[in-house]
Amino acid sequence: MDPIRSLKPFDFAQAVARAGLGVDGQPLAGMRKAQAPEGGFAAAMTQALKSVSGQQMEAQRLQRELQLDNPAVSLEQTMMAMQKSQIGFQAALAVRNQFVRAYTDIMNMQV
Repeated sequence: MDPIRSLKPFDFAQAVARAGLGVDGQPLAGMRKAQAPEGGFAAAMTQALKSVSGQQMEAQRLQRELQLDNPAVSLEQTMMAMQKSQIGFQAALAVRNQFVRAYTDIMNMQV
């Protein structure tokens, strides 16, 4: 099948309506503004920190099981869990450092 023949013509009015705008570019009266997910940024950060904590706990559990010679736990599995938890912690630390830097920049601004 020829890809050029399978293309449909672009319908500008339909694309603008999907975006919640009228043909003139103004928002439609019946459209509500997009709302942030429930809890917003604070909930997302809390969820991310809980995930990092869970990864660290899992890595510690696997380390303990490996030390106790549990045949169901492999060295590779333990090392992967340790690396995942380390990467997650480093990412959380980088985000925290960016927030602190942004906060100090804002506090040092002259009003």
